[in-house]
Amino acid sequence: MNQQSSAPEVRIHRTDVAVVGGGGAGLRAAIAASQAHPELDVTVISKVYPLRSHTVAAEGGAAGVIDPGDSHAAHIADTLSSGEGLCDPDVVAHVVSQAPRELARLERWGCPWSRTPDGEVATRRFGGMSQPRTWFAADRTGLHLLRTLLQTSVKLGIQRLDDHLVLDLLAHDGRVGGLLAHSQRDGETVLIEAGAVILATGGAGRAFQRSTNSAQVTGDGIAMAYRAGLPLRDMEMVQYHPTAILGSGTLITEACRGEGAVLRNASGHRYLADYGLGPVTPVGRPEPRRMELGPRDRLSQAFWHESQAGRTVPGEPGEADSVHLDLRHLGEDVLRERLPQTLQQVHRRGLNPLVDLIPVSPAVHYTMGGIATHAPNGDGQAVATGLAGLYAAGECASSGLHGANRLGSNSLTEILVLGRAAGLQAGAHAVATSASARPDVRAEARERAAAHYARLGRGSEAPGAIRRELGAALERGAGIVRTDAGLATAAATVAELRRRYADVQVTDTSRVHNTDWAEVIELGAMLDVGEVIVQAAQARRESRGAHQRDGYGLAPEASHTLALSGAGPGPVVQLTASAGALALQAAR
Repeated sequence: MNQQSSAPEVRIHRTDVAVVGGGGAGLRAAIAASQAHPELDVTVISKVYPLRSHTVAAEGGAAGVIDPGDSHAAHIADTLSSGEGLCDPDVVAHVVSQAPRELARLERWGCPWSRTPDGEVATRRFGGMSQPRTWFAADRTGLHLLRTLLQTSVKLGIQRLDDHLVLDLLAHDGRVGGLLAHSQRDGETVLIEAGAVILATGGAGRAFQRSTNSAQVTGDGIAMAYRAGLPLRDMEMVQYHPTAILGSGTLITEACRGEGAVLRNASGHRYLADYGLGPVTPVGRPEPRRMELGPRDRLSQAFWHESQAGRTVPGEPGEADSVHLDLRHLGEDVLRERLPQTLQQVHRRGLNPLVDLIPVSPAVHYTMGGIATHAPNGDGQAVATGLAGLYAAGECASSGLHGANRLGSNSLTEILVLGRAAGLQAGAHAVATSASARPDVRAEARERAAAHYARLGRGSEAPGAIRRELGAALERGAGIVRTDAGLATAAATVAELRRRYADVQVTDTSRVHNTDWAEVIELGAMLDVGEVIVQAAQARRESRGAHQRDGYGLAPEASHTLALSGAGPGPVVQLTASAGALALQAAR
C-alpha cells in the first residue's frame, strides 16, 4: 500500500455547532447560533476563505418589501407564481415577512445599501417581480453582504477552519455524529465532533458545461447528505440565467434589465414578445413581469427557441450561440453609479457598453432542488432535515421557497432569513445535546479517511476528461429543454463516467494543498448530483418551471421528486404531492 494512503492519524476538533460553508447562509447561521447562545462554541468550516465563497458573485440584490405601494401579499404572490405549484406557502410567507427586518439588520451591521436622493433605501426592478422591491448595493450586493457578515462573525469570536475540505457527513442511529474533514494547509485529517451540524455549502452548478457559478460550487454538501441516506428534492429544477457573457460564463446581472437594458436577436429584433412576454415595452422603460423582466426560466426558454429557429448569433467552434444585451441607451451616469461592476466586466472583454452590443447566452445559475428540509414547528422555518441534529440552509437546501423557478433576488433573502433560522434551531439542539466522544464515529472516520487517501498516487482515468464529459452530457441532455432520448443518453453517459471514476487518477501524493486530489473529491460529488438530476428529470414526465420536457405539458397535479440513494446503482426516485398547488391557485 502507498505510504500516503495508510490509516491516518485523526485530530479531534470538538464544537457545539459546526457550520459547513463560509458563504452568506453559513455565516448568518453561525452568527445566529452564537448570539442566541453565547456559551456555545460555534465553528465555520470552509474549503475557501469566506470572501471567496460564491455569495460574493451575487450582484443584483435582495428582495424585501419596503415601498409604500408594495405589500407582503404581492411578494408572496410573485414567488408562488414563479414556483409553479412547488413552493411551500408557509415557507414563502415566513421568508417574505422576515425579509425587511433581516435587510435592515444587515444595514445596522454595516451593509451599505444604495440610497435614493432623499436618503431612503433604494429598490430596483427584478425579473418576475410585480414591484421594485430588490434592495441593492450598486451591483456588488453579494460582496458587501458577505463582508458585513464576515466582520460580524469576527466580532463574535466565531471559530473558522478555512481551507478545510469536508469529505463526509457521519451519522449513526438516526442522528448526526460529526464531520470528516481534511486540512489543505497542513494535510491533517480532522474529525469534527459536534452537537449540531448545519450544511450551507451552496449548489452544484459547476457540474454543467456552462455555468455562472464559481469553481467551488460542486454540490459537496448535497452529495454528502445524499450518501448519508437523506432525500434530495426536485433536483431536476436547475435554473439557467439568461444573460451570461459568451465564452466566459460571467454573469451579467439582472439588474441591467431592471435598469432598462433590452435583449435583441441576430437581426436586432426584441424577440421576447414572440414568446408570451409582451407586449413590447419602450426601450429604457421596463415594466414588471413583461419582456426583459419576465421570469428567468421563460427568458432562457425563449433563447432556446430562437436558437432552434436560427435567429441567434452563431458561436465560434465550441462556443454557444448568443443574442445581444443592449445597454447603449442607459447612459454613462447610470452605468457608473448603479452598474459599476458590469461596466468593468464588459470593459475587460474589450467592449464599451455605451457603443457595443454585449453577446450573451444562458448559463446554469442556480440549483432550486437540494436537501429536503422541513419546518418542525410548522412555522415556515424549513431548515431541519430527516437526521436529528442536521440542518441545511441556502442553495444546498430545498426549503420550499423557490419551487420550480427561483425569482431573482429571493436567494440572498433566503440565506439571511433561513440562515438565521438554521442557526437558532441548531443552537437549541446543541444546548440539549452536547458533543460527546463516540467510539463508533471515530472508527468510521478513520475508515473513511483511509479510503479517501487510498486514491493518492493511483488510477488511470484522467479526472479532467471525466469532468468535461459530465458537463457536456448534462448540458446536452438536461439543459434548457429536455427530450426523452437526450435524458436517456445522459443517464447512460453518467453511469459510464461513474464506472470510470472508480479508477480515477490522482498523480500528486502529497496531503498538503493537493488540488489534484481535492478536485477528484469534488468530481465525485458532481457525479452523484448529476446522476440524481438526470434521473429526477426522467421521473418528472411533464413541463413545469425550469424543467421543460419536449412533448409534455403541465401535469394537472403538482408533485415533487424525491431521490434516495438505493441499494443498487443510481437513486430511487419517487413522486410526492406538493402542498403548493392550492396556494398558487389562490395567489392567481
